Amino acid sequence: MTTRVGFIGLGHMGAPMCARIVGAGFSVTAFDLAPAALAVAVLEGAQAAGSAAECAQAADVLITMLPGPPQVEDVLLGSGGALAAMRKGSLAVDMSTSSPALGRRIVDAAASHGVAFIDAPVADALKAREGDLHIFAGGRAADVAVARPVLEAMGKPDRVVHVGPHGAGYTVKLLVNLQWFVHAAAAAEALAVGTRAGIDADTLYTAFAAGPARSSFLENEALEVLRDGEYGERFPLGLVTKDLGLALDLAHDSGVPAELSAVTQGLYHQALDKYGSAAGEMAVVRLYEDFAGTPLRLLHANGR
Repeated sequence: MTTRVGFIGLGHMGAPMCARIVGAGFSVTAFDLAPAALAVAVLEGAQAAGSAAECAQAADVLITMLPGPPQVEDVLLGSGGALAAMRKGSLAVDMSTSSPALGRRIVDAAASHGVAFIDAPVADALKAREGDLHIFAGGRAADVAVARPVLEAMGKPDRVVHVGPHGAGYTVKLLVNLQWFVHAAAAAEALAVGTRAGIDADTLYTAFAAGPARSSFLENEALEVLRDGEYGERFPLGLVTKDLGLALDLAHDSGVPAELSAVTQGLYHQALDKYGSAAGEMAVVRLYEDFAGTPLRLLHANGR
């Protein structure tokens, strides 16, 4: 029997994720508040639902991929009514970047309806269309096993990782994002200082990317700025600052001082104030370009 999947949230990430599930042969019903996004999903083989609750009613596995905790809460627990509409024995999977605190409330609400729940946020936005996402699943092992065939339509088996109990997926994802944002700010600062000190960007990039300070950011996303002049608008700065706020909340709750994270958050808020919420996730590089008074660009075709 084919697993029936409901998919709510067809944005920049959700749309290609939904398409991957359809392409893997699952029966998919989709919903989004944006009619145009829903129309695209239908063209790719999904059935359209008229509401979040309708999308959830017939699903064996319901996936939500939403901008943040307020939307997740509204769809699953609030006016969307999705969780209450699900059948007993079905499974809800939230793949949004959200908070462990909200996750605990969803677990309790799901249990009261006889529904299982796991949090399974994702990383590597550029690889959503190729089905090569990293997926961090938190919840009971048996529930993760039920979700795994659907999750593996979006991420390769070795990239779908059960990281712990409920909330662990949210936690790991927030910390992965936090490290990436810190790496981006640190690389931008070092490049700006080096440029102002008289070293060309090509030489700096070669030294950084090949040496002990190399990082995934330098080897991949940084080239979008340094080579192409793009700042990652696919992931807007408003969501970056949201994720940073959630990560700082997590640090506060853990009792661990997060001074480096707080400085990084301050830099991204400067970029937000200067460029607006629609600016890209690498607007912090643009901020350092403004500090240095010069764009950071490679003169030669370095990198991939």
